[in-house]
Amino acid sequence: MDLTVIKLGGPLMGVIGAVSVLGFAIVIERLLFFRGASTDPMALETALGKALYEGDDAAATALVKGGKSSLHRLFEVAITHWQAEPDSMKALMEQQLRREMFRWEKGLGTLATIARVAPLLGLLGTVLGMVSTFRGLPAVSGSASAGAGMADLASGIWVALLTTVAGLSVAVPVILCHTVLSARIDSEEETLHRGIDFLVREKLLRGEPGTGGRSTG
Repeated sequence: MDLTVIKLGGPLMGVIGAVSVLGFAIVIERLLFFRGASTDPMALETALGKALYEGDDAAATALVKGGKSSLHRLFEVAITHWQAEPDSMKALMEQQLRREMFRWEKGLGTLATIARVAPLLGLLGTVLGMVSTFRGLPAVSGSASAGAGMADLASGIWVALLTTVAGLSVAVPVILCHTVLSARIDSEEETLHRGIDFLVREKLLRGEPGTGGRSTG
């Protein structure tokens, strides 16, 4: 929409515009975060499994600390407490998983709110515009006055509907983005759960006794 149309829509068009900027800023920030917090799980698990099989603690520690992804951070907790009992190590990893999912879900609630509020703001703008239009119609009778009134009414309705169009134009892409981001979060959560299962299985297969936690500074 050009500037003239935005001005015709009234003050709520500015509010809808601000909400849209916030929504798409969240989307961009989330996409950048997802990119930095992701990794190839198969490659990481294969490399870490090899280091654990060979008993190379230094290589395993360097591997999990060599990336910033959520899976790296999850595996770092496990390697740091590798000498703990399997159940204790799993509990620590599940605690880290919850921390990671909190990071992944940040901003999604705001995005969902924007998707719900934007069309309501548009509807409110339309209702206010319609009220203003009907209040401004001529109260006198006669064919000439009636014709002028109908023209004013048509013009007023057209302007009033602009905010509804704007609200829906914001809500539809925000809903789509929220759906895509939510699906990506679900996929990452499944990856982290599989990572926990992988390390617990590796520990049980090695048959290593639990001797309390060890710290790898």
